[in-house]
Amino acid sequence: MKKTTSDMGLNRTGIATSPIDSADIFQQAQERLPSSAGDGSLILEVRQQYARESDGLGSVPPPANLKGVAKTAVELLKGARPTVFLDKLGERLAFERSGSRLYEGALAKLDVYGTWEGGPTREGLERILDDELAHFGLVSETLTKLGADPTAMTPCADLVAVTSMGLPAVMADPRTNLRQSLEALLVAELTDNASWELLIELARGLGHDTLADRFQLALDAEAEHLTLVRGWLASGITLEARAAPVEEAGAPV
Repeated sequence: MKKTTSDMGLNRTGIATSPIDSADIFQQAQERLPSSAGDGSLILEVRQQYARESDGLGSVPPPANLKGVAKTAVELLKGARPTVFLDKLGERLAFERSGSRLYEGALAKLDVYGTWEGGPTREGLERILDDELAHFGLVSETLTKLGADPTAMTPCADLVAVTSMGLPAVMADPRTNLRQSLEALLVAELTDNASWELLIELARGLGHDTLADRFQLALDAEAEHLTLVRGWLASGITLEARAAPVEEAGAPV
């Protein structure tokens, strides 16, 4: 049976593992005056100053062609702000691109660690990967048809990249196994589902009903992804909690 992260080992991160040193730390802290009030007010002032000086996360680029300029002008005359829609499309594009890379990472973990009863299969992971790539293509096509540049980094795309930067780090970390990688995939799928829902609402609100219908198909697929990932993760956690050996398939030769 392979060692799992829930096995008891030489974890010395807790203060209780060194009662003599921890007592000395408490004593030293009590003998010295604190360097600040300890309420975070000073760091808050610094952050507020940075916020006042910041220009924000950038802007949505202008249309890439004359057709896009015309469409933007029409929307502006109607009182709409097409840049909001383009910004959210840029966000979806960035996240779907990252999502495909996450599943490529999961496939690499599968090759090393194998799977377990009720766990992910290569076919299942590859199918989700193909869906993520298809959704990326859908959003890229949409941006192009609207006259926008799908290679541009919009403010929302920048934001979601920073927000989710820990997910690819989990997948790339050589210390994480397949089950732990599913934790990152679960976070990604929860975000993906909620974000597609918001994009569909925005599209319908702006009168893009045909686009919204196509986006709904993507959301339906993402809902299935979420169910699969949650199920795979639940079975892995349950098997480990029962203290039974996790049946792992050997890495392919």
